[in-house]
Amino acid sequence: MTPATLAKLAKFDTPTICNVIELFDIRPRNAGYMDGRIRAAHPNLPPMVGFAATAAFRSDAPPAGGDAYGSMEKQAERFAALPGPAVVVFQDLDDPPVAATFGEVMCSVYKAFGSAGLITSGAGRDLLQVQALDYPVFTGGTICSHAYCHILHIGLPVRVGGLVVNESDLLHGDANGVTNIPVDIAADVAEIAAEFAAAESIVLDYVRAAGPKSVAELTARRKEFSAVVAKLAERVRNPSG
Repeated sequence: MTPATLAKLAKFDTPTICNVIELFDIRPRNAGYMDGRIRAAHPNLPPMVGFAATAAFRSDAPPAGGDAYGSMEKQAERFAALPGPAVVVFQDLDDPPVAATFGEVMCSVYKAFGSAGLITSGAGRDLLQVQALDYPVFTGGTICSHAYCHILHIGLPVRVGGLVVNESDLLHGDANGVTNIPVDIAADVAEIAAEFAAAESIVLDYVRAAGPKSVAELTARRKEFSAVVAKLAERVRNPSG
């Protein structure tokens, strides 16, 4: 995985990335992305791309003691072992969430250590201050207090928005939600996304142009689009053919 590949992926919205992944037919179309419980707190920000740094979180009671707890320092230290910029992914184990997983201080620390964004199944706070950081955050809601917030395990699989996220999974998120990108096809997805977007313009350019429209021409454009996409799918599924 190269910085150039990550930069290319960041040029496209998450729905386009999902559409391109479908071309490879390597997973069911209803899998690999977070559901509607996870939403961008600042949908105006550009797409977020990075590698999952997973952790669990609770805030309903003080830490019970023992060695099962983590910290921001431990998280930041682990970022360097990832293949690229970290996306911090928290599973809030309280149901329903009791307090905010993150605030201005946490997000400032994560960004300072190279993190590209944060996702939590719980809630966030200090949203205006975090927005000023240009740091993308995705949450299940907003709560004003941090209560008894503490980090539990770090680096283990978590489940957020119905998606199981493993440490180092490649994630892409924007105003539309968050998806996983299989690492072994990420470079191809980055290359093909521009072709897919160009194919969509076959229909979009027609319907957006001034002047009268005909259903017959729309049908022809949609058939042309489908044919281009079919060729793309055949190419990515049979690269040696």
